[in-house]
Amino acid sequence: MAIILDTKDIAARAGEIKAGDEVLLSGTVYTARDAAHKRIKALIEEGKPLPFDLKGAVIYYAGPTPERPGTVIGSCGPTTSSRMDVYTPLLMDEGLIGMIGKGPRSGDVTEAIKKHKGVYFCAIGGAGALAALSVKSLEVIAFEDLGCESVKKLTVKDFPLLCGIDSDGNSIFA
Repeated sequence: MAIILDTKDIAARAGEIKAGDEVLLSGTVYTARDAAHKRIKALIEEGKPLPFDLKGAVIYYAGPTPERPGTVIGSCGPTTSSRMDVYTPLLMDEGLIGMIGKGPRSGDVTEAIKKHKGVYFCAIGGAGALAALSVKSLEVIAFEDLGCESVKKLTVKDFPLLCGIDSDGNSIFA
Protein backbone atom coordinates (compact mmCIF):
# COMPACT_ATOMS: atom_id res chain seq x y z
CA MET A 1 0.00 0.00 0.00
CA ALA A 2 1.36 3.43 -0.96
CA ILE A 3 2.14 6.13 1.57
CA ILE A 4 -0.12 9.14 1.00
CA LEU A 5 2.08 12.23 1.45
CA ASP A 6 1.73 15.98 1.09
CA THR A 7 4.86 17.93 0.19
CA LYS A 8 4.45 20.20 3.23
CA ASP A 9 4.64 17.14 5.52
CA ILE A 10 7.87 15.61 4.18
CA ALA A 11 10.13 17.09 6.87
CA ALA A 12 7.89 15.84 9.66
CA ARG A 13 7.33 12.40 8.12
CA ALA A 14 10.70 11.69 6.47
CA GLY A 15 11.57 9.08 9.11
CA GLU A 16 8.46 7.06 8.18
CA ILE A 17 9.44 6.78 4.52
CA LYS A 18 11.84 3.96 3.76
CA ALA A 19 13.83 3.14 0.62
CA GLY A 20 11.58 1.13 -1.69
CA ASP A 21 8.30 2.51 -0.30
CA GLU A 22 5.65 3.51 -2.82
CA VAL A 23 4.43 7.08 -2.31
CA LEU A 24 1.55 9.11 -3.72
CA LEU A 25 2.72 12.72 -3.44
CA SER A 26 0.44 15.75 -3.50
CA GLY A 27 1.24 19.44 -3.11
CA THR A 28 3.73 21.91 -4.57
CA VAL A 29 6.74 20.73 -6.56
CA TYR A 30 9.22 22.90 -8.48
CA THR A 31 10.85 21.74 -11.70
CA ALA A 32 14.53 22.47 -12.23
CA ARG A 33 17.22 20.87 -14.35
CA ASP A 34 20.91 21.56 -14.95
CA ALA A 35 20.74 25.13 -16.28
CA ALA A 36 18.28 26.26 -13.61
CA HIS A 37 20.39 24.65 -10.87
CA LYS A 38 23.45 26.52 -12.11
CA ARG A 39 21.55 29.82 -11.89
CA ILE A 40 20.10 29.02 -8.46
CA LYS A 41 23.62 28.23 -7.19
CA ALA A 42 24.88 31.56 -8.54
CA LEU A 43 22.02 33.43 -6.82
CA ILE A 44 22.85 31.73 -3.50
CA GLU A 45 26.55 32.55 -3.86
CA GLU A 46 25.73 36.20 -4.71
CA GLY A 47 23.29 36.48 -1.79
CA LYS A 48 20.45 37.35 -4.15
CA PRO A 49 16.79 36.33 -3.72
CA LEU A 50 15.81 32.93 -5.04
CA PRO A 51 12.81 32.38 -7.34
CA PHE A 52 11.22 30.18 -4.64
CA ASP A 53 11.89 29.39 -1.00
CA LEU A 54 14.07 26.31 -0.71
CA LYS A 55 13.02 25.71 2.91
CA GLY A 56 10.95 22.53 2.82
CA ALA A 57 10.84 22.55 -0.99
CA VAL A 58 10.72 19.59 -3.36
CA ILE A 59 12.46 19.83 -6.73
CA TYR A 60 11.46 17.59 -9.63
CA TYR A 61 14.27 17.09 -12.12
CA ALA A 62 12.11 17.52 -15.20
CA GLY A 63 11.73 19.78 -18.21
CA PRO A 64 8.06 19.48 -19.09
CA THR A 65 7.04 19.87 -22.71
CA PRO A 66 4.37 22.41 -23.72
CA GLU A 67 0.81 21.45 -22.95
CA ARG A 68 -1.58 20.22 -25.61
CA PRO A 69 -5.01 21.83 -25.91
CA GLY A 70 -7.14 20.94 -22.90
CA THR A 71 -4.20 19.85 -20.73
CA VAL A 72 -2.21 21.56 -17.97
CA ILE A 73 1.18 20.22 -19.05
CA GLY A 74 2.82 18.13 -21.74
CA SER A 75 5.00 15.13 -21.03
CA CYS A 76 6.95 15.59 -17.78
CA GLY A 77 9.08 12.57 -17.12
CA PRO A 78 12.15 12.66 -14.86
CA THR A 79 15.66 13.39 -16.03
CA THR A 80 18.82 11.71 -14.75
CA SER A 81 19.33 12.99 -11.21
CA SER A 82 23.11 12.56 -11.04
CA ARG A 83 23.51 15.61 -13.29
CA MET A 84 22.28 17.73 -10.34
CA ASP A 85 24.54 16.06 -7.76
CA VAL A 86 27.10 18.86 -7.85
CA TYR A 87 24.39 21.34 -6.72
CA THR A 88 22.31 19.23 -4.35
CA PRO A 89 24.31 19.49 -1.09
CA LEU A 90 24.28 23.31 -1.34
CA LEU A 91 20.55 23.40 -2.03
CA MET A 92 19.92 21.06 0.89
CA ASP A 93 22.02 23.34 3.10
CA GLU A 94 19.57 26.09 2.06
CA GLY A 95 16.54 23.99 3.08
CA LEU A 96 15.68 21.70 0.16
CA ILE A 97 13.98 18.63 1.68
CA GLY A 98 13.05 16.45 -1.29
CA MET A 99 14.03 15.63 -4.82
CA ILE A 100 12.34 13.65 -7.58
CA GLY A 101 14.24 12.16 -10.49
CA LYS A 102 15.59 8.90 -11.81
CA GLY A 103 18.72 6.91 -11.18
CA PRO A 104 21.26 6.67 -8.37
CA ARG A 105 22.84 9.61 -6.51
CA SER A 106 26.41 10.28 -5.42
CA GLY A 107 27.78 9.60 -1.95
CA ASP A 108 27.83 13.36 -1.27
CA VAL A 109 24.11 13.61 -2.03
CA THR A 110 23.32 10.60 0.13
CA GLU A 111 25.25 12.22 3.00
CA ALA A 112 23.36 15.51 2.48
CA ILE A 113 20.05 13.62 2.55
CA LYS A 114 21.06 12.00 5.86
CA LYS A 115 22.36 15.28 7.32
CA HIS A 116 19.18 17.20 6.49
CA LYS A 117 16.74 14.29 6.99
CA GLY A 118 15.50 14.65 3.43
CA VAL A 119 14.32 12.14 0.88
CA TYR A 120 14.98 11.30 -2.76
CA PHE A 121 12.05 9.97 -4.75
CA CYS A 122 12.19 8.19 -8.08
CA ALA A 123 9.61 8.77 -10.78
CA ILE A 124 8.96 6.30 -13.55
CA GLY A 125 11.39 6.97 -16.38
CA GLY A 126 9.89 6.85 -19.86
CA ALA A 127 6.40 7.54 -18.53
CA GLY A 128 6.21 11.32 -18.88
CA ALA A 129 2.65 11.20 -20.17
CA LEU A 130 1.61 9.22 -17.09
CA ALA A 131 3.36 11.69 -14.76
CA ALA A 132 1.54 14.55 -16.51
CA LEU A 133 -1.79 13.14 -15.35
CA SER A 134 -0.84 13.99 -11.74
CA VAL A 135 -0.16 17.67 -12.53
CA LYS A 136 -3.13 19.89 -11.72
CA SER A 137 -1.55 23.31 -12.34
CA LEU A 138 1.64 24.83 -13.72
CA GLU A 139 3.16 28.31 -13.43
CA VAL A 140 6.54 29.40 -14.85
CA ILE A 141 8.22 31.24 -11.97
CA ALA A 142 11.83 31.79 -13.11
CA PHE A 143 14.29 31.67 -16.00
CA GLU A 144 11.62 31.73 -18.72
CA ASP A 145 14.41 32.05 -21.31
CA LEU A 146 15.34 28.43 -20.58
CA GLY A 147 12.12 27.21 -22.21
CA CYS A 148 11.20 23.72 -21.05
CA GLU A 149 14.02 23.95 -18.49
CA SER A 150 12.60 27.08 -16.82
CA VAL A 151 11.63 26.74 -13.17
CA LYS A 152 7.97 25.85 -12.91
CA LYS A 153 5.73 25.61 -9.89
CA LEU A 154 3.53 22.53 -10.20
CA THR A 155 0.62 21.43 -8.10
CA VAL A 156 0.49 17.65 -8.13
CA LYS A 157 -2.11 15.20 -6.86
CA ASP A 158 -1.26 11.57 -6.11
CA PHE A 159 1.99 11.65 -8.10
CA PRO A 160 3.21 8.00 -8.06
CA LEU A 161 6.78 7.72 -6.77
CA LEU A 162 9.18 5.27 -5.18
CA CYS A 163 11.50 6.28 -2.34
CA GLY A 164 14.99 5.90 -3.80
CA ILE A 165 17.00 7.14 -0.80
CA ASP A 166 15.47 7.58 2.63
CA SER A 167 16.43 9.99 5.41
CA ASP A 168 18.76 7.37 6.93
CA GLY A 169 20.68 7.04 3.66
CA ASN A 170 19.28 3.64 2.72
CA SER A 171 19.11 3.31 -1.05
CA ILE A 172 17.33 1.08 -3.53
CA PHE A 173 20.47 1.44 -5.65
CA ALA A 174 22.85 -0.08 -3.06
